[in-house]
Amino acid sequence: MYLQSQLLDLFNEYLSAYSFDRSPRSLYDPVKYVLSLGGKRIRPVLMMMAHNIYKEEVANILPVAMGIEMYHNYTLLHDDLMDRADKRRGKDTVHRVWNDNAAILSGDAMLVLSYQLVGSCDSSQLQEVIALFSRTALEICEGQQFDMEFENRNDVSEREYLDMIRLKTAVLLACSLKLGAILAGASIKDADLLYEVGINIGLAFQLKDDLLDVYGDPKVFGKNIGGDILCNKKTFLLINSLVKSNNEQKVILQKWLSATEYVPQEKIAAVKSVYDELGIRMYCEQQIEMYCERAENCLMQLNVPDERKLQLKDIIYNLREREV
Repeated sequence: MYLQSQLLDLFNEYLSAYSFDRSPRSLYDPVKYVLSLGGKRIRPVLMMMAHNIYKEEVANILPVAMGIEMYHNYTLLHDDLMDRADKRRGKDTVHRVWNDNAAILSGDAMLVLSYQLVGSCDSSQLQEVIALFSRTALEICEGQQFDMEFENRNDVSEREYLDMIRLKTAVLLACSLKLGAILAGASIKDADLLYEVGINIGLAFQLKDDLLDVYGDPKVFGKNIGGDILCNKKTFLLINSLVKSNNEQKVILQKWLSATEYVPQEKIAAVKSVYDELGIRMYCEQQIEMYCERAENCLMQLNVPDERKLQLKDIIYNLREREV
């Protein structure tokens, strides 16, 4: 079997050699720019890892893996435009380098390219692959819409939030793992188990991200702490605080949620203090552990030797150990 690092190297080599030989260049230059911004390539690597559990050779699925990464970056491009974000991975976003119209049209081109790449699989698997990919793409749109609607609500429930992050984040991880299994000819049971591994990894990953934004070390986390608090983002922590708080704590939270002028560090400290009083950090950590356990339980049910599950098990372990 390949090591995770070897699969990443294989994918990056394929990505570097990928040619945009169509015109006009003004349509494809933003696409190349987005893909050049880097990233961990988690989704294509997960797909290749799932495939490698069953088959030694992975080079033949690199185009499909590229399609998954193309689609993921397409969603980031459009998310940046909708959020009016100035930076992505430390670089100017596409709508800043070019303009809004370029971001929309080049993003549309990325969506089409992703379907071409994913559809390059063997014809005997095409219907199943495209059905899964299309369902996933639609679910991600649904998740993004819920996320935008939540911005104007202070009554979002934990269940609603978990459904939103499942759609917006987890389903593409799940799709990547299941596609790898399908393309390797795995059983329906194993493919479905790997899908559930991805769902649970995705939920745990997003909850950990919410936690790190408040309690992480900025040197390790890679960005300033408290950004979600400053923009009133509906995270797992805030949603549960609004539900579990007493009247006094609710007044404090509502004051800062409605404030238009404030000292950033004062707002972060005040909101974090309410989280601490309510034990929200511990509750979030318990939920993360629950989803990691669920992912591991699904993984261990796969009909393959235990040593072939180790790399995916390592990903679950690393998720648990992400620095707080």
